[in-house]
Amino acid sequence: MHWIDWCIMIIPLIIILGAAIYSGKYVRGVVDFLAAGRVAGRYVISVGDLTSGLSVITLVALVEAKYQTGYGVEFWGKLTAPLGVVFALTGYCVYRWRETKALSFGQFLEMRYNRAFRIFASALRTISEMITNALGPAIAVNFFIYFLGLPHTVSIFGLSIPCFTIILILLMAMAMVCIWPGGRVSLIITDTFQGLLCYPVFVIIVGYILLNISWDGEIAPTMMDRVPGENFINPYDVSKLRDFNIFSLVVTLFANILNRASWFGNDSSNSARTPHEQKMAGILGAWRSGFSYVMLMVIAVMVITIMNHQNFSGRAKNIRDTLVTKAAEETIADPVERAAAVAAGTAIPERKHQIGVDAPLSRTNNLETPIFEAVHDVVGRDGDGNLTFQRFRTIYQQMMMSITLRQSFPVGLLGLFGLLMIMLVLSTDDSRIFNASSTILQDVIMPFRKTPLTPKQHLLWLRLCSLGVALFFVTFSMLFVQLDYINMFVTIMCSIWLGGAGPVMIGGLYSRFGNTTGAFAAIFAGSGISISGIFLQSHWAKHIYPFLVEQGWDAPLASFLSLLSSPFEPFIVWEMTPEKFPINSYEIYFIAMVSGIAAYIIGSLVTYKGPYNLDRLLHRGIYSIDGEKQIKSAWTWGNVWNKLIGITPEYTRGDRIIAWSVFGYSFIYQLLISFVLVVIWNVISPWPVIWWKYYFWITTLVIPSLAGIVTTVWFCWGGLRDAIRLFRDLEARVDNPLDDGRVSGQVSVADLAALEKVEEKEEKK
Repeated sequence: MHWIDWCIMIIPLIIILGAAIYSGKYVRGVVDFLAAGRVAGRYVISVGDLTSGLSVITLVALVEAKYQTGYGVEFWGKLTAPLGVVFALTGYCVYRWRETKALSFGQFLEMRYNRAFRIFASALRTISEMITNALGPAIAVNFFIYFLGLPHTVSIFGLSIPCFTIILILLMAMAMVCIWPGGRVSLIITDTFQGLLCYPVFVIIVGYILLNISWDGEIAPTMMDRVPGENFINPYDVSKLRDFNIFSLVVTLFANILNRASWFGNDSSNSARTPHEQKMAGILGAWRSGFSYVMLMVIAVMVITIMNHQNFSGRAKNIRDTLVTKAAEETIADPVERAAAVAAGTAIPERKHQIGVDAPLSRTNNLETPIFEAVHDVVGRDGDGNLTFQRFRTIYQQMMMSITLRQSFPVGLLGLFGLLMIMLVLSTDDSRIFNASSTILQDVIMPFRKTPLTPKQHLLWLRLCSLGVALFFVTFSMLFVQLDYINMFVTIMCSIWLGGAGPVMIGGLYSRFGNTTGAFAAIFAGSGISISGIFLQSHWAKHIYPFLVEQGWDAPLASFLSLLSSPFEPFIVWEMTPEKFPINSYEIYFIAMVSGIAAYIIGSLVTYKGPYNLDRLLHRGIYSIDGEKQIKSAWTWGNVWNKLIGITPEYTRGDRIIAWSVFGYSFIYQLLISFVLVVIWNVISPWPVIWWKYYFWITTLVIPSLAGIVTTVWFCWGGLRDAIRLFRDLEARVDNPLDDGRVSGQVSVADLAALEKVEEKEEKK
């Protein structure tokens, strides 16, 4: 790394941390610390959510998955693209959530179900969330070690200290600097600043890659050079893909609908000035990604091309040798075995794969296969050997992107990309630490207290809980070993909560029959299946499969699983291997969600005692406590389209333009033109694979890039404008008295008392 790259990385980071410290002056009470005083505008929330949602682990996981499956399956994912737009335009779940006026997720559960369920569900969600998110820092640290070319250990005063530990503690310390002074105020300010910096970086990276790697001569031929059934571009030739296939898209679609509200609370969903402003921030979310998705896609195809096209065979050989050496250092403990594995892996000669001459590549026979076979032979094929090889292969695949970029980017661009990664890891780590810590205090600890904390005590406890979560992240990241694809790991760990959370939250916001029994039943069913799946996956290679072989049960079980999955082939194939549990994480997740829905419905109906009063929960009608009136309009032929896409009388002209632009791009262009019409065309006359090359170029690169240029300018302007307004509003509040004492996670004591009086009057009537 050149000194210019280090300056590009460090100077903006210092400014970001300084802004976080300065923002502490704006915190007057707990509502400010938890929800930024609810004065944030739509662009601040939207731009900030870009960086808090886009992380290092997201990029690493995407490249890891696309290196296995390419982008052919992405075509069918266009069915899910309009879903988020529908959610945003209609305010699905978001609007009702804000109407509850709950300051935390657990407070909502107590209002809708009871306190016992609040504590139980909040604890379960926090455990699932913390374990899942603790993987992010670990992946990010490994990325920086490989990307910056750092050693695995450094010597300090004669002591050998893992570089992993040093960087991990440094990242967590920076995250705490962003949290400690102002909580949500600090996060919104720093995330917005980072988001505004990210937009031009996206454009520069995409431009450099596309100018230096030929689409027609290198990228497209590499993507098309796959065996039948595994094409990286043709969506009608993907039937043999496993793990990240069409069924995974079905599960994702189903989960997006069911678990829309499952992570609500303790995030920016509480920070907008009004429910409408929150809804508009969600609508803008359809545009805010801008160049981010294009950058992710371009980096993925760049890695695929460099590692497989003959024009880059020399560079690919150096990358593979580096990966073998560093992955072996990290995963093989025995020095002799490690040296043998490195020698065997690096002995594989440079391979100039000639497209059209050599046999097409596949998932089981590709340029990595000889390396993996050589290392596997060295470490052995027994239980311990399979486990070691699985760890080696995981690190090798995950760190391929960082080594490839290090050997491909010039001075300056290395610094810009390093800055981008620092901003992404900082914005995600601090948000996740803060979300988990506020849930722990608000929804697990506070319900046990008989007397409320004072505002100063409450703020101190929130900060200390954040510190505790950061320490957990450090400990977990250093001790845990991740063996599966990142997306698979995240899916199965999140399903501990999400397996049963969907019906609990959707039923709580929309149903009148759902009750506490159904909620408990859903969580027990969904979480139980997910935890069982995690146990089987983590112990399969070393314990479970060897035990099955020893007992002679492997063949009968393999036949039974094959029989169960045969009706769903080729999208679901339960095939037993020594290294991996046959049912993948997406399939376990789907089984858990279906079980959770069934348990919620059955449990609620069996113990049904009458309809729940949703108007009270949503503060509607006679239960309104702040004078806000919902603006309603009747259905007419003139406003039917506005109604369908969620436009209400409170929309301004600008709001309507934004809503219609999102609807037009997502439904007319993405769904109808680039999906439905293409499907119909292929039914009548199937396209040759060369046509898909141009389709991919136009729909995934050209048009999104043009839209990205527009949205980059748009969101930079809107973000700056809203940031100025946010600072003005926060400054105006600095000298005001403290908030009304919303320190126990309640709507407020006065609000609850008013609701009780209204309810008493209704009962008397």
